[in-house]
Amino acid sequence: MPRPSRAHHKRGELISAARRAVLDRGVLDLRLRDVADNAAMSTGSVLYYFPTLGDLLYEVQTEAVERFCVAREEAARAEPDLRRRLVGMIKAGLPTGQDDELCVLIYELGAYARRDAAYAAQHIRLCERQVALYTTILETGVATGVFELTRDATTVARSLVALEDGLGLHITQAVPTFTTAQAEAMLIAYAADATHCELES
Repeated sequence: MPRPSRAHHKRGELISAARRAVLDRGVLDLRLRDVADNAAMSTGSVLYYFPTLGDLLYEVQTEAVERFCVAREEAARAEPDLRRRLVGMIKAGLPTGQDDELCVLIYELGAYARRDAAYAAQHIRLCERQVALYTTILETGVATGVFELTRDATTVARSLVALEDGLGLHITQAVPTFTTAQAEAMLIAYAADATHCELES
């Protein structure tokens, strides 16, 4: 009787090794050898499971995007109060600091999105899932009389996501421009203005 394939397990190990390598070295300096060393494998063995380093990093990106989105979606569902839900969404979308694993992974791998359509598509999906979450909160708030929007819900939602992305990059760079608390305050102030609603952090 043939032994069950360990390919799925090995691929998972390599994705974890690549994730650690990206966090340690960044995408620009990353080599296939770095991933192989983290996985205690030869470079040839890595290429057996993933034909290119780009293929492997795409899986790292996919996993990071999914984890990030699911965490935000679960946080939104858990809070019944729409004001607190909106504030919670803002906080969940910003990096906690320079060592925020998921955000750093997403920003690092975003470098590929400039030249690779598959990576760009992942970032578009990431953006649209977040926009959809914000839009649902905002539209529910309008329907229940909690919010009075200055623009349509989708425009406000897209603005919040774009502001998060920009501020998040500032938080995670080598010398941060803003602290997470400062970025939260700016986003909450914008959301308060856009919803005509007092929001507390």
